[in-house]
Amino acid sequence: MEDSLLKIRHQVVACARCPRLVKYRCQVAEQKRRAYRDWDYWGKPVPGFGDPKARLLVIGLAPAAHGGNRTGRVFTGDSSGDLLFRTLHRTGFANQDRSVSRDDGLQLRDAYVTAAVRCAPPANKPLPVEFRNCRQYLERELALLRSVRITVALGKIAFDTYLAILRDDLQDRGLIRSRSPYRFCHGATYTFPAPLPTLIASYHPSRQNTNTGKLTPAMFLGIFEKAKSLLAKV
Repeated sequence: MEDSLLKIRHQVVACARCPRLVKYRCQVAEQKRRAYRDWDYWGKPVPGFGDPKARLLVIGLAPAAHGGNRTGRVFTGDSSGDLLFRTLHRTGFANQDRSVSRDDGLQLRDAYVTAAVRCAPPANKPLPVEFRNCRQYLERELALLRSVRITVALGKIAFDTYLAILRDDLQDRGLIRSRSPYRFCHGATYTFPAPLPTLIASYHPSRQNTNTGKLTPAMFLGIFEKAKSLLAKV
């Protein structure tokens, strides 16, 4: 049967491969946070979303326990998403600058947002086996999102996950020989032979980074302004 983004979405939502993550996401959905006690938490794996013809792909780490795990849409309902979608709106990749629920009218324009792991992990730290269990979903999205020309990796883990997929490509084409030449630092930009997209590295817009000043709104905006500028040339 032919693969599709819709098929991946359904399979992600139904996934129960990782017992630790299943237990945690369900526990969070039952106990809730006081500020969201009236919410009916999603409490399931969170699929990627956006424009199927997107030229910009954004890869994060995993849904937040009281963000995507609550709302059912990646990056929606947490501080990381607040900065991400405000920035995407400023650069023309989103129709609005707020993201509070999966039915709030947010639409991505020429952009698709996904994650390396689809369940909220304890302490935001998936285990190696959990990355392996989830990786096929990202691999399949990459294969289907054929118009992507720029990939923005939010954080070193997303950056390394993406490069590992290129190295270990499903069809054994060996799209890159090694990850070692590609060093993660904010704003680092790497080009590959066609048809592979250009890769831009960014610090993750987590509170840990924004509250300490490691990542400022201006620095983050610069990443997507660069992406927009590069897209204007292709």
